[in-house]
Amino acid sequence: MSLLTVKSSTPLCQLQDAGRFGVRHLGVTQGGALDWVSMSWANKLLNNPLDAAVIEVTLGGMTLIAEDDCCLALAGADLDVMLDDRRIAPWRSFFMRKGQQLRFIQPTCGVRAYLAAPGGFDAVDVLGSRATVGREGLGGLEGSGKALREGDQLRYSGTSFQLHVLSDQLIPELNDHRPLDVVLGAQIGQFSGMSLFDAFNSDWTLDSRADRMGMRLLGPELIYQGKPMISEGIPLGAIQVPPDGQPIVLLNDRQTIGGYPRLGAMTPLALTRLAQKLPGAVVRMRAVVQEVAHREQAHCLDQLHRTW
Repeated sequence: MSLLTVKSSTPLCQLQDAGRFGVRHLGVTQGGALDWVSMSWANKLLNNPLDAAVIEVTLGGMTLIAEDDCCLALAGADLDVMLDDRRIAPWRSFFMRKGQQLRFIQPTCGVRAYLAAPGGFDAVDVLGSRATVGREGLGGLEGSGKALREGDQLRYSGTSFQLHVLSDQLIPELNDHRPLDVVLGAQIGQFSGMSLFDAFNSDWTLDSRADRMGMRLLGPELIYQGKPMISEGIPLGAIQVPPDGQPIVLLNDRQTIGGYPRLGAMTPLALTRLAQKLPGAVVRMRAVVQEVAHREQAHCLDQLHRTW
């Protein structure tokens, strides 16, 4: 059993895995890594199961101390990570010696970095997952939904002694400016024609009111013309439009039901790109059919499941 000790942290540094499924009928949301592709690559670099528990570090502000010699892996955002006085770039595994410090400083590209340990970090399993959901008090190191704090000790029991670096052609482009794909559905036909034109032909700015529950988009007012709704189930990536006409993209820690009309849902791959953007970033949306979304996701998963 090997250890990392948390020297400093923020409420945005949490244990996450692929999420908690099969429990939404109980009112329990899924949680899990917002950028599941980067999380999966961090695990792949150590030959872990792709859904093993990792540390999701958002914006930086975390320092870890190695209590044993170890091999870790880093993927996702470049948060200007330093191993003592040596810079560690993402998308690779690396050795860390006993007593060394790993510091996540601040974003230089992207928002969320993922740190994996051999075999995944150990934590209490709650409803089939270790994913931290603070609002519901579930998951995380002790199972109570708390973020990682100074003095916490992170255990892992696997071993890895091979270093891997992800090839350039496999590294996701975190500064990708392509439109974010949306599968249409739900109440799409009950918005005004001009609203539908504006939704997919306008720039949208990410509001500072953003967290793991959802991200608000600022832009033209979208007008819903349908009847009042009864609350219904909310899928990952659902784009709700409240009365102010400014859409909200719902993420992993979203509520399980809601009564606002929806344009549809962003695809899982589009959400990984959205999760790596800072407030103030400008995005566009593109309507796609479900088959396109499935094909692109299947291609991504095929790359992840290939052996070294």
